[in-house]
Amino acid sequence: MDISQHVRAIMSFVESANTGSFSQAARKLGISPAAVSKNISGLETVLGVRLMNRTTRKVSLTEEGIAFLSQAQIALDALENAVDSIVAKKVDTSGHVRISTSASFGREQLLPALPSLMARYPQLTVEADFDDRLIDLVNDGYDIAIRGGRIMDSSLITRPVCRLNTILVASPDYLAQHGVPQTMEQLREHKLLARRFLAGKVPPWHYKNADGSLALFDPHPAALTLSEPESLAYAAASHLGIAQVGVHHAYPFLQAGKLKVVLLGIHDPGNYEMVIQYPHRSLIAPRVKVTVEHLLAHFEQDKALHIPLDSLRQYQYFPH
Repeated sequence: MDISQHVRAIMSFVESANTGSFSQAARKLGISPAAVSKNISGLETVLGVRLMNRTTRKVSLTEEGIAFLSQAQIALDALENAVDSIVAKKVDTSGHVRISTSASFGREQLLPALPSLMARYPQLTVEADFDDRLIDLVNDGYDIAIRGGRIMDSSLITRPVCRLNTILVASPDYLAQHGVPQTMEQLREHKLLARRFLAGKVPPWHYKNADGSLALFDPHPAALTLSEPESLAYAAASHLGIAQVGVHHAYPFLQAGKLKVVLLGIHDPGNYEMVIQYPHRSLIAPRVKVTVEHLLAHFEQDKALHIPLDSLRQYQYFPH
């Protein structure tokens, strides 16, 4: 096979795998089903493995076919993006960008970044999904995901946005009435506000022992359990108890005097982070590249995302 035959064969294979049918693949490619079948047979001969099992009704991938499909899709994406990169030099950046992020980050951080993005690239359209569920970036059809938590190793490109430090907070009225805990163990005497993740887990809080080691504190049973992290800051500001919240969620309430920090230096802020992720491709589409770079620059200027922990000492509660 020469290079042009390779490309035709790979396109026939990918379309057949995605549609599950030679006929549907043929319609998309503008060739006959027989030509699709011949292209795939030639590809299998070159590779020396069977990629597909055929029946009269459908085609299904072999184990080798599943592995090859992933690599073939990357190759076709690279070709498509190579064309995009050349065209982008001749015309204004345009296209549709799908973004997934959490409800709170989307509302508080992503939305304020969009007006300047869309003014700079008027031919760009954006679709943002505010959802706390864990999505499959590629299979669910997203271009970009903005995620927070403990980010595991991934085949995706990961660009850091900020650290997501957590703190323990309560309202001045609550602390005046119930006292200020001096140790994590004294939290047992207080009303605690906990977060439950969508999977049903209530994560423990962490604190530092005298020797510097970390220990776990279970906030269960909590006086109130919520699934949305920003709501915990509202609940604490409403005098309902002590909550562990992200600094960026608590910061407006700290500035307004509606929340105070407790156990600063004892409570461990965690190793959470916020990142932008997108599929690993040899050439990133211009519409995605400009969006990622614009968002990173905007988030860098968001002071609420970059608050040093030492600066929070001014928001500690001291009884009158």
